Amino acid sequence: MKNNIQQQRTMKKLAFLISIPILIVSCGKNEQSVEKLIENGNLSEIRNKKSELSKEQSELNAKIDRLDEAIHKLDKSKRLDLVTTHKIGDTLFKHYAEVQGDVTTNENIIIYPEYSGILSEVRVKEGQNIKKGQVLAKIDDGGLSSELAQLETNANLAKTTYERQKRLWDQNIGSEIQYLETKANYEGLKSSVNRLKAQLEKTVVRAPFSGIIDEVFTEEGEVVSPGQNRLFQLVNLSDMYIKAEVPESYLNHISKGTEVLVDISSLNKDFEGKIRRVGNTINPNNRSFTIEVAIPNEQGKIKPNQIATLKLNDYTAENAMVVPENALLKNAKGESVVFVIEEETGENEAKARRVIVETGYSYKDMVEITSGLEPQQTLILEGAKNLRDGQKVKIRN
Repeated sequence: MKNNIQQQRTMKKLAFLISIPILIVSCGKNEQSVEKLIENGNLSEIRNKKSELSKEQSELNAKIDRLDEAIHKLDKSKRLDLVTTHKIGDTLFKHYAEVQGDVTTNENIIIYPEYSGILSEVRVKEGQNIKKGQVLAKIDDGGLSSELAQLETNANLAKTTYERQKRLWDQNIGSEIQYLETKANYEGLKSSVNRLKAQLEKTVVRAPFSGIIDEVFTEEGEVVSPGQNRLFQLVNLSDMYIKAEVPESYLNHISKGTEVLVDISSLNKDFEGKIRRVGNTINPNNRSFTIEVAIPNEQGKIKPNQIATLKLNDYTAENAMVVPENALLKNAKGESVVFVIEEETGENEAKARRVIVETGYSYKDMVEITSGLEPQQTLILEGAKNLRDGQKVKIRN
């Protein structure tokens, strides 16, 4: 008791000593003299005054430092280890597994001619948006259209002859052989017309789907042949998806509809998606299966063959207790240990208690605690590394 009274008296004396120079510095007279010097505009006097005040400030700082040392020696609470704390609460915890994937589309093809001949017309340009069925180019038919016209004339005549012979045959007039000959002649010519039309249709190059002409490989006047000369590259950027290989070990955690976080670093773009397809076979070379994740591409900035990072939500826990990874320590047995506030012993003072915990998944420097802690406990974060069980600490939140 006597020591406490003596400490209080010493503290009061120190506080009185520090207040004296502060009062001197803040005196109105000094402030007025400074203002007057500035108004007079005498540079030499202003510099002298500044030097005088700087000297007083140095002396004052030295006295304050001495007082701080005395306070530190007399105030025993200053010797307590400083810690920061965090209240533990229930939260939704999600763990993600990362894999790399490639952006692709099923509608990205090279168009080849189906007929041999001279490319008579090219009706599109690179970068042009086109519709499904639109004519892209024409190949000279080499007189095929004229041959078709003649064949159609013969087929029409054969049809008329066949229909007339059929009416007579239905009336039991004429011979059966005449009826059968006219029928065979008409059907043969009709088949030839259809075959020639199909050949002629191949001289017109049409778009198999809507998209963009990414590249034109040929020019008008060139001779082209099926399977040899590339005509156009056609790509549709509206139906894009990411294809990735996932290790076999994730089979029980990944399925159609699983949440995915997608990051395309080349565009500094990320978004949420879902797995739309899971492969049904395992690749024997790398023990993985294939997944597809659809991605939006309204602005058309995402291109085929870009690299994407997929974060697959392979674990979710509701009402989980999660703590920062740096709050976990290891004891001599290799067990995971944390420190919590057991009880408060004074203003911003408390007793620390060591707790052995079991951990689950970790993600983004956060660790799930599966046992050992209770909600609303106060966890010690910074300053826990050098603590002992039952040690008093000072909270610095």
